[in-house]
Amino acid sequence: MPLHNPVTSGLQYPCRTDGLRSIGGPGVTVHVNPDGLPALVLNADYRPLSYYPLSLWSWQDAIKAVFLDRVHIVAEYEHEVSSVNFRMRVPSVVCLKTYIKPSRHPAFTRFNVFLRDRFRCQYCGSEHDLTFDHVIPRRCGGITSWENIVAACSPCNLKKGGMMPAQARMWPQQKPFQPTVQDLHNKGRAFPPNHLHESWMDYLYWDVELEP
Repeated sequence: MPLHNPVTSGLQYPCRTDGLRSIGGPGVTVHVNPDGLPALVLNADYRPLSYYPLSLWSWQDAIKAVFLDRVHIVAEYEHEVSSVNFRMRVPSVVCLKTYIKPSRHPAFTRFNVFLRDRFRCQYCGSEHDLTFDHVIPRRCGGITSWENIVAACSPCNLKKGGMMPAQARMWPQQKPFQPTVQDLHNKGRAFPPNHLHESWMDYLYWDVELEP
């Protein structure tokens, strides 16, 4: 199975911004930079579709989904969009009306390998200059799979080279394994984005201490 480049668009839902004439054409006024108004997207069970990357839509996608009756508005920004025919607040949290069953097995990508391994080299623990390493080298019959690939910093990768772990005296801190989507969601909670709007907090469960 090939190891693809990182794909972080964890949200695939039939809602596009093209053809947004009824709400995005001439005469629409947006009172703030629209790029700063993403909407948190929840599944029908009120859980985020994805934690890392966090499932977010642009304001255009969120509003179009409202007009197509695909989502409920759960929370709103104070900012509005308006035209001659309508005025509405920009959604900050939306919930799908139809439940999307998550895939059990995530895509085999560099990004997901790094997330499984918490963005740390599995040999020395470094968080810098990460690449990936075949635990059993390919020249020794090792394959590119979840069970044989770990995150590794470039110095450790270079040091181990094409040697077996025992020969290099380098063993991964954890045995590589194929994670479930839920495994990656749980790992992703340890890496919250830099910006979390206050209206999102009731629906996110990050690994942070609660205030007494």
